[in-house]
Amino acid sequence: MRGSCRLFPLLLLALLRGLCHGREPAPGAVTCGSVLKLLNTRHSVRLHSHEVKYGSGSGQQSVTGVEASDDANSYWRIRGKSDGSCQRGIAVKCGQAIRLTHVNTGKNLHTHHFPSPLSNNQEVSAFGDDGEGDDLDIWIVQCSGTYWEREDAVRFKHVGTEVFLSITGEQYGHPIRGQREVHGMPTANHHNYWKAMEGVFIKPSMDPAKHDEL
Repeated sequence: MRGSCRLFPLLLLALLRGLCHGREPAPGAVTCGSVLKLLNTRHSVRLHSHEVKYGSGSGQQSVTGVEASDDANSYWRIRGKSDGSCQRGIAVKCGQAIRLTHVNTGKNLHTHHFPSPLSNNQEVSAFGDDGEGDDLDIWIVQCSGTYWEREDAVRFKHVGTEVFLSITGEQYGHPIRGQREVHGMPTANHHNYWKAMEGVFIKPSMDPAKHDEL
């Protein structure tokens, strides 16, 4: 009995060490504070926004999908659901709540109960000022492992309305001819997978003041 009692703390310590080691983020994990482009894997277009407002629905800044890989209006910054909840350089976990802030306009990826203009799904817009919007800017990262890895296709599920960030291929005319409609869909399917592409990624193990540009 005494031998078993002595052995138990050692086994517990080994187990805890193993669990901690298993949760360490890989170098390819997407981290808080990183700036990136997101590719819809089904339609091969990048999540995009610009200072063009919807002519219907909410009238807020439009969010679209573009084929060009070098458009500066396709960069988004990874942020926590509130300030301080996602420190720079910390790997984003699967199931974590985040905000995606459009770099060039300072507005957050947002959705609400307005119909999208082309497909009549749920409108997705860019909302807020200088990165501050409201509770409808929060999305859950859905992925299969422990952390969001750059090589993984992930989904973004909206916390407030439970739709998935999606593209089904509808194209706009003037003034944003050829750009695809981005909207929210209530079901998880092949239209709502996204992959991290070009960007500035802060490595999980490095000084947050430095970064790695890809």
